[in-house]
Amino acid sequence: MGGGVWVFRLASLLALGFVLSRVEASLGDIDPRYRTCVRECQTTGITGENIISHCQSKENDTSVGERGERQSLGLSPVKYHGKWPFLRVSVFQEPLSAALSAINLLMHFTGWLSFFLLVNYKLPLRPQTKRTYYEYTGLWHIYAILSMNAWFWSSIFHTRDIDLTEKLDYSSAVALLGYSLILSLLRTFNVKDEATRVMFAAPILAFVTTHILYLNFYELDYGWNMKVCVVMAVVQLLSWAIWGGVSRHPSRLKLWTVVFGGALAMLLELYDFPPYMGYADAHSLWHASTIPLTYLWWSFIKDDAEFRTSTLIKKAK
Repeated sequence: MGGGVWVFRLASLLALGFVLSRVEASLGDIDPRYRTCVRECQTTGITGENIISHCQSKENDTSVGERGERQSLGLSPVKYHGKWPFLRVSVFQEPLSAALSAINLLMHFTGWLSFFLLVNYKLPLRPQTKRTYYEYTGLWHIYAILSMNAWFWSSIFHTRDIDLTEKLDYSSAVALLGYSLILSLLRTFNVKDEATRVMFAAPILAFVTTHILYLNFYELDYGWNMKVCVVMAVVQLLSWAIWGGVSRHPSRLKLWTVVFGGALAMLLELYDFPPYMGYADAHSLWHASTIPLTYLWWSFIKDDAEFRTSTLIKKAK
């Protein structure tokens, strides 16, 4: 239970961090210089010495120009529309986050591939059906697809921040979090019956689907979305941490490392700071922190498959 207490404390910090992070989320929006810059862009398509097409679009670089002006005046960077201004590299608006997202995608692919090879070719199969002994094989395959999809759109969004890529990034992340919550509950409660699985999953799927539709077709509410994601993440962390201790799982140390590391990494999403040298902000560091955690997470999943397979074979004998 001690692990659960610590995760609960971390969850409290995440909630506090969320409140604090929203206070100055768009401080730059009320800056008179920025308002003047946007007004000039919208009326003439020119800001300073820059000619900007599609000024009404989120693709414009008015915030980047404003960042340079504030820097020349000795002022610290501020957020515009809830986002930091970054220095571009070629077509990449946030080059570091885009690259790290791509690496995370690769880590999930290699993790899933090693899991696929393990359960289908290295571990024994059921003699009658030739299916895997591990009852959660299919669920982890779906998890891998959703993970790779989420990191793909994260990479695209950080490359080119427009309305479409933002919604695809947010929707994919919410879908992954919702499914991960379902999977955590099914595994920690050892749910194997299909009908019971549907009962567990249906209300969560309904809520997540409704939330995604709300974000895409009603309002992309960053604050509400953050609350939803934090709650889903914290429930998962608590479930895994407590289950690891109660079940005495042989790989519980790996599990706890991922749980605590993931909770600490989430703090980077909430306790934000301006991009260092115009490139590395807290969000990009969060992307970096998830790379080793992803490797360890898939290692735990493979250990769990081996553990359950061994247990079921012993029972069969």
